[in-house]
Amino acid sequence: MSGLDASLLRDLVPAVIGVLVRRGADFASAEDAVQEALIRALQTWPEDPPRDPKAWLVTAAWRKFVDAARAEASRQRRELAVDAEPPAGEVAGADDTLRLYFLCAHPTLPAAAALALTLRAVGGLTTRQIAQACLVPEATMAQRIVRAKRKIEGLPLDQPGDLATVLHVLYLVFNEGYGGDVDLAAEAIRLTRHLVVLTDGEPEVSGLLALMLLHHARRASRTGPGGRLIPLAEQDRSGWDTALIAEGVEILQVALAQDRLGEYQAQAAIAALHADAPQVAETDWVQIVEWYDELLAFTDSPVVRLNRAVAVGEADGPQAGLAALAAVDADVPRRTAVAAYLHERAGDLAPAAELYAEAARAATSVPELEHLTREAARVRQLLRS
Repeated sequence: MSGLDASLLRDLVPAVIGVLVRRGADFASAEDAVQEALIRALQTWPEDPPRDPKAWLVTAAWRKFVDAARAEASRQRRELAVDAEPPAGEVAGADDTLRLYFLCAHPTLPAAAALALTLRAVGGLTTRQIAQACLVPEATMAQRIVRAKRKIEGLPLDQPGDLATVLHVLYLVFNEGYGGDVDLAAEAIRLTRHLVVLTDGEPEVSGLLALMLLHHARRASRTGPGGRLIPLAEQDRSGWDTALIAEGVEILQVALAQDRLGEYQAQAAIAALHADAPQVAETDWVQIVEWYDELLAFTDSPVVRLNRAVAVGEADGPQAGLAALAAVDADVPRRTAVAAYLHERAGDLAPAAELYAEAARAATSVPELEHLTREAARVRQLLRS
């Protein structure tokens, strides 16, 4: 099938699952039936495309569900579902996709399970695609999805989780980045665009979309040859996607105008200020500090305080940054690297070199290890010159 047709199939998946659940199918059985219908669609649509793709998928998936129900004749609930089989025809216009988002991101599910289930049921990805994208074996991912479906079995669509959980899961999907043949960052953006429409422009949903677009706009400049990590200050800003930046800023402005500030809008505002600066020296660090103060009111997390310390160091000088850093716990990831940077800016090269080396030893990825090792070597060279 063409890329356009494949995209159409994935867009229809949550709505079709929602129809089956509303008709009486349990979530796990509905999701399995829809996946089987998708396989049939991929085989038949290229030669015989349906006039109404959604109705075709609903009919095919319902028949798969009914076949499975008949095989389990001892289960009275499934027998009743067979007896109540609706006639083929136009599908009701109700859209259960929003509730399906909530069900897949239910608070009872671990984050990894909610992420996988959202990609499977709402995103329409296969287990293999999700496993490759998340860099785990397919069997492991299959077990994760099965456990997740069992966990929410029996939860009706009218008892979903909350929006904050849905947004958190979508942000987790975005941060998974890229792996296998699925770009999870792009997939998260697609799903969040859909959620913006379903929630009628809810400001925090729009804020998350703006944040994703602003970060995604810098993606190509974040790494160099061989996966070399390039910090924000050293990125080639001519390589940033100005169309994505403009779209993200516009979406953010509309969200902020509703005067219902949330943490994703605050994060997007910080990202927008970085994107707005033609050169790193022109960054409005004072305003960024103010936005971090707003963000702290929503999520007083160590990571936010760490990033705020960097901004304070840029706005008010490295000594002020080090004072702000003192309020961040010593075991917070990247704290040592930030301390090294601020000491270097203050002219304290000897402790900066040691701190860069210490941060390199604690690095959790090869690109980060190599970057911090280079920084330590560079500062040591400055000490010798």
